[in-house]
Amino acid sequence: MSEPRLGVAIVTMGNRPKDVDALLAAVAKQDVAPTRLVIVGNGTPLPDFPAYPSEVTAIELDENLGCPGGRNVALARLREFGDVDVAIELDDDGLLVDPDAFRTVQRLFAADPGLGIVGFRIADEHGETQRRHVPRLRAKDPMRGGLVTSFLGGAHAFSMKMLAQTGDWPADFFFTHEETDLAWRALDADWKVLYEPSLLLQHPKTSPARHAVYHRMTARNRVWLARRRLPLPLIPLYLTVWTLLTLARTRSAGGLRAWAGGFVEGFRTSGGERRPMRWATVWRMTRLGRPPLI
Repeated sequence: MSEPRLGVAIVTMGNRPKDVDALLAAVAKQDVAPTRLVIVGNGTPLPDFPAYPSEVTAIELDENLGCPGGRNVALARLREFGDVDVAIELDDDGLLVDPDAFRTVQRLFAADPGLGIVGFRIADEHGETQRRHVPRLRAKDPMRGGLVTSFLGGAHAFSMKMLAQTGDWPADFFFTHEETDLAWRALDADWKVLYEPSLLLQHPKTSPARHAVYHRMTARNRVWLARRRLPLPLIPLYLTVWTLLTLARTRSAGGLRAWAGGFVEGFRTSGGERRPMRWATVWRMTRLGRPPLI
């Protein structure tokens, strides 16, 4: 692929208008202009946007479809335009710091036709990257890039050709673990997932537990993920490992109760079609440093 055409997708709930304005201004300063820029109001009306750096396509949804559902709407619109090769998705409270980020994305995809996903580095305004934002088990050095088995939902780029093969986000997840599901599908289809720390999105330091539904959906979606994507022998191993980690890490009795309810919900409800990964993919992920057990 030579100089792939870029599309940008931003999903917002309408509660961060100043952050969205700042992000759009940062997009306008990029030295490679995107072909398309789509903003989805996830259950919220949107204001009028000036051209940043080209016309903004605004989509207002009547209900909040969750982060993956909203992003699917944006991806569908980018696909309809027919002139986007790589989709860049950015959190509405993030900020692009460097003006050459899009050029770097373009260069990476042009250099490797097997590249499916590029994950950005997330850091706060002090330059600190939280451990959970480094997509590998050995997370001490956030500046160590390379091929990985997952990516960050806050800032990433997708090959549209890859999405045509793997499918888009699992909308039913609504919140949490949707990135893992998509990354596993990409790897199973022999696409590469790259963590590129030179691509920086500045993002406020937060905890995922700030969301009221965090504990329930984390457990439910973890079960769904295992049922959808893992070979049968790995499902009990994966869920046992994460149950022990949750018991060790969670300090809130209320959080544990919500987690237990979500865990049961994950078995009682359907998480979508089961398409387990190949054992060759399990081995590939193991060689990359993170087998699908933790």
